[in-house]
Amino acid sequence: MRFTAQDLSVFRQGSPSRKLHSSPNFVITGGAGFIGSNLTLALQEKFSDAHLTVIDDFRSGNFENLTGYRGDFVAENLATFDWREKFGDPSAAGLDAIFHLASITDTTVHDNVESFRRLLNFARPTKTRIIYASSAATYGAVTHASVESNDAAPANVYAFSKVIMDNIARRAAAESPDWIIVGLRYFNVYGPREAHKGVPASMVYHLAQQMKAGKRPRIFKHGEQKRDFVYVKDAVEASIRALDAKTSGIYNLGTGKARSFNELIDVLNKCLATNFQPEYFDNPYAHYQNFTQADVTSARSALGYEPRFSLEDGVRHYMQWLYGG
Repeated sequence: MRFTAQDLSVFRQGSPSRKLHSSPNFVITGGAGFIGSNLTLALQEKFSDAHLTVIDDFRSGNFENLTGYRGDFVAENLATFDWREKFGDPSAAGLDAIFHLASITDTTVHDNVESFRRLLNFARPTKTRIIYASSAATYGAVTHASVESNDAAPANVYAFSKVIMDNIARRAAAESPDWIIVGLRYFNVYGPREAHKGVPASMVYHLAQQMKAGKRPRIFKHGEQKRDFVYVKDAVEASIRALDAKTSGIYNLGTGKARSFNELIDVLNKCLATNFQPEYFDNPYAHYQNFTQADVTSARSALGYEPRFSLEDGVRHYMQWLYGG
């Protein structure tokens, strides 16, 4: 489905952003997950007096990701979570923003969509700012840089759930122009605190593990598939910048550059001081994104987002975090 110019102009209406409380109050759903835990710890560092509450049932997260966390924690399934029971009347809750990072990648649409719907119903009376995770997966198979107004073409149920969430967010923002709702379409994020994900962890992580074990890195034939690999620190910085967004909107978060799997192995060889040649094998997936690249023009304009980590810099930083040295 396509966002028309009128759709986007309505979605981006809004009043000037409200100032945060002197001791801001944030909720982070999925805060024990990969991006969520990095965001939670970054918020704790940036807003030392903030009251933070993480909601996570550990289906996709890991408590070890929150080592050093000093805030509150709620272990519940968001698809059935009673926001009022936990936080009381929204007008008395005093929340500055809710970061909605929780997402189930291997279950039905129901959990992701209903969790989001329940959150919006709670936040609607006070127009609490919502910053939520969408995904580059909504674009499906493309051959050029993705712009937010492109057609949605989800290839799996997870991507479809993100399309529905975007639809719900756009409608809610249009109905309440003074309510700021920001969707962030994360591209191929990699970095610290992703190992718990197992198979869904990034290619950067899996290939590095193979190479550290003395094995040739295995990639699909013939390694010319390209990804917009974005380091998690850039994704987190953009998420925090969304606190200052003046209008609602959905924005791509990537580097704006597509790099091939072969290039990634070259970068890893340099960072790990190895010299492995890739081992190519047939791609078994019928619906596979052979190319991702974010057009980040809108994120630059609306969020002041500027990716700081090239693939070389991000991988180097990540390898130091993983293996030291």
